[in-house]
Amino acid sequence: MASLKPFAALLPKPELAAQICELPYDVMSSEEAREMARNRPLSFLHVSKPEIDLPPGIDLYGQEVYARGRENFERMMAGGSLVQDSRPAFYLYRQIMGAHAQVGLVAAASCEEYIQGTIKKHEFTRPDKEDDRVRHIEALNAQTGPVFLTYRASEAFDGWVREMISKAPDVDFTAQDGVRHTSWRLASPEAIQMVESTFSRIPTLYIADGHHRSAAAARVFQSRHGAGQSSRFLAVVFPHNQMQILPYNRVLKDLNGLSPSQVLERLAKVFDMSSKPGRPVPARKHEVGFYFQGAWRSMVFRQELTQVSNPVEGLDVSLLQKHVLAPVFGVDDPRTSKRIQFVGGIRGSKELERLVDHDGQACAFSMFPTSIEDLMSIADEGGIMPPKSTWFEPKLRDAMFCHRISQP
Repeated sequence: MASLKPFAALLPKPELAAQICELPYDVMSSEEAREMARNRPLSFLHVSKPEIDLPPGIDLYGQEVYARGRENFERMMAGGSLVQDSRPAFYLYRQIMGAHAQVGLVAAASCEEYIQGTIKKHEFTRPDKEDDRVRHIEALNAQTGPVFLTYRASEAFDGWVREMISKAPDVDFTAQDGVRHTSWRLASPEAIQMVESTFSRIPTLYIADGHHRSAAAARVFQSRHGAGQSSRFLAVVFPHNQMQILPYNRVLKDLNGLSPSQVLERLAKVFDMSSKPGRPVPARKHEVGFYFQGAWRSMVFRQELTQVSNPVEGLDVSLLQKHVLAPVFGVDDPRTSKRIQFVGGIRGSKELERLVDHDGQACAFSMFPTSIEDLMSIADEGGIMPPKSTWFEPKLRDAMFCHRISQP
């Protein structure tokens, strides 16, 4: 069973939250972060991507980068823009993005349960990215970016949450990208008991996003033997029926030596291809949009290819890799190939068109989103999804809540 615990969060000063809280460190380049934080001294990017305060070209994994992050973090605490909560609490975190709203529980999750598999993962991690997060946690003595977890929804708990968020919030702001972020503190003994008892009956939590953060937290826990608060990691836990998954699209650099007619001929052996003008956004599972030579084509995987018993092999991203990217375009390992790039669905089909029409790429595949039910089923079976299978939106903001694992 899942054991979520309250913790005393380090929080942004409410009136400064809009200036402080930022997108996760891994959804932008250093150059983009440097521009986003320009003339914004309170931006948390000075902590989460501290290379922006050092000369361009510096080693991103050098000790001076982590040291600058710690210096900036300590300055924000000393200056009062980040404030330590007085006692342990749970928190509710609502995000509104257009017509979509989701409310998650902010809590300290168990590193031991992550290691044992009660908190299930569905992706491999890269050692270099794990190492980076370990160094960042160690430098700050804190986890500043939450792991995005989900669970099979409980109607009774959802009703209680709706009652809690009817009260006045502690923090409420709308970010520059139009996403509204609101939080509530749950510190009463009754509220804490309600949360702990509810999740003590929930058998499994699933990592939606944040595999490297959770793996790094577990490594710090093991190296510190659970000292301080290192046995727990910062998480926001959402019910599965509130999750919004966007597609993770694919763009190819070249045609692998094939002519345009050869490409279309080979694709016709994999897909039923419509003769009508295609749509850029697929409407159902197993449909793929293909942008090539200035036009969209709608394609549906041939039925015999989708008749598989393994849920991983039945994912559209798996079918595309097995029957198209590897045999047709020669992309045998999408994790390491330089001939493919992945584009989050938040950027839309216009970004795919731009990359092909103006950035020299050869073609693009627009995917239908992987479902949360597929993700949970695969995780339950111990399966591993292909890289870049899901893109969750909206993104959790760094610095909305920080979890300090030891006091200076």
